Amino acid sequence: MWSFFHKLGSPPWLYAISGKILQWLLPVTLLLLAVGAVWGLLYAPADFRQGNSYRIIFVHVPASVVALAGYYVMATAGAISLIWKMKMADVAMRSCAPIGAALTFLALLSGAVWGKPTWGTWWIWDARVTSMLVLFFLYVGVISLYEAFDNEVAAARACAVLSLVGTVNIPIIYKSVDWWYSLHQPASIKFTEESSMHSDMLAPLLLMIVAFYCLFICSLLLYMRGEILRREGTTHWVRKLLLDAGDAHAV
Repeated sequence: MWSFFHKLGSPPWLYAISGKILQWLLPVTLLLLAVGAVWGLLYAPADFRQGNSYRIIFVHVPASVVALAGYYVMATAGAISLIWKMKMADVAMRSCAPIGAALTFLALLSGAVWGKPTWGTWWIWDARVTSMLVLFFLYVGVISLYEAFDNEVAAARACAVLSLVGTVNIPIIYKSVDWWYSLHQPASIKFTEESSMHSDMLAPLLLMIVAFYCLFICSLLLYMRGEILRREGTTHWVRKLLLDAGDAHAV
């Protein structure tokens, strides 16, 4: 276990293993997204109350779920960066921020599209919606902090602290519909009791959630690979990598 943890701190090893993972994970992700989207948007039955407008759920719910999970990944990487001073944890934290911000924005945008026919308005200061907006600002805050510091060590420390402090918002998002009066509907997927969704709707939704998780992992690995090359650009192994790539193109 500790040997694997030690390897994760090695830029050359992480760059190499991430490339191997992406070779099979990228096509799997594209297949899952295509099947889930076609299944949910075209073949799942219409809702008896909302009609076809509910189909935005197959984008909105996966984006929301993975945006929340992505914040936990970012905060965990921040904690590891603070405690063990691992450079690759800082790389992971920095790479998570733009992906999480994009997913949260997609969740807010799709929620607005869903809210217009359901609530009669594009936006409402609902507890769930507002706490998701706070999540978006937290992601943007981490991105902005990295750009505000010239010293990468100081930037990583500040971003790690912000990431950890921001975790208090995650339980608020989860429980907001239970703690306050909310127009937002309760969770569609429940682990402690039977889901309120019909299986013909639930199956493509679960598939899309898995697809979005795979998409997050692919995006994170790609961002991390780019960040590793940026940071390690002057090292021998990166120069050799670029020379080998140039020779391969020449052939």
